[in-house]
Amino acid sequence: MRETLDNGTPIEIVRVEGASRGLVVAPDIFGLRPLFDDLVVRFANEWGMTTVAVEPFPTESMGPEIEPRFEAVARLDDARVIGDLVAAAAATGCDEVGLIGFCLGGMHCFKAADAGRFDRIASFYGMIRLPEAWNGPGQSEPLPHVIAHPSSLLAVIGDRDPYTPPDAVAELEATGAKVVRYADAEHGFAHDASRPAHRADDAADAFARSKAWLSGL
Repeated sequence: MRETLDNGTPIEIVRVEGASRGLVVAPDIFGLRPLFDDLVVRFANEWGMTTVAVEPFPTESMGPEIEPRFEAVARLDDARVIGDLVAAAAATGCDEVGLIGFCLGGMHCFKAADAGRFDRIASFYGMIRLPEAWNGPGQSEPLPHVIAHPSSLLAVIGDRDPYTPPDAVAELEATGAKVVRYADAEHGFAHDASRPAHRADDAADAFARSKAWLSGL
């Protein structure tokens, strides 16, 4: 169900009656769309968590083309983005809330590690270093946010992902964060079955690991 946060940011939320845990979803660069509506339903039904996905570009008017969205990332403000994720956690009505994100949303997972709201975080192929084209006045490097709270974080990484080069992954792992690598997997291999990079077996394994992680198991 589409709703909005108090500041007008669109969200998609599915409430699970009696849920003891909530889950916030940080979408990829293409934002809220049917793919994430379906993922919210899936997580709510299969994982038993009240689940809410948050639009990353609430003040931008863009279509499905990637180039304007790629340019718009530099205009994002971390305080607003992470603030929206924290507000979405409150919207679940649960005391214990996890966070899962993909691509751009995976990077936002790293940046939310020190927000003090999410006890468990699963980042799927998030950018460990801020891409140069995304530098902007409201942007910060992801890794420093992880250093103080690495034990909350599970990072799902594809070994052939140019956004997560081996030296950056080594830096992330050195913080104490849990890193799971998938050999020969490219960027975006798990959450969108329509992508050429999709790997069904690896995706199933990554989601199973994430469910266990986010459930505190």
